[in-house]
Amino acid sequence: MSELNKINEEALENVSGGKTVTVHNDAVNYANVRRTPGLNTEVLFTVKNGTQLQTTGNKIDRDGYRWYEVYLAGAYDYGWIAGSLIGY
Repeated sequence: MSELNKINEEALENVSGGKTVTVHNDAVNYANVRRTPGLNTEVLFTVKNGTQLQTTGNKIDRDGYRWYEVYLAGAYDYGWIAGSLIGY
């Protein structure tokens, strides 16, 4: 995990619903948004780095990550993304 993503996770600790976060994945240029939190769950959609998502305020720890429930404006799909892949 990069230093930037470590800082992002610390900043996200107190995130509440309605906040805008930005996707940033150091390994590749995209991130998966999943139906439920976890590494082995169904991928709903994939978003490119720089995509902005809205948080719902729901979060849960699973599979070694803190997962945040998010939605993509206009898509009407809610899903979950690992905190290491988003930041302000």
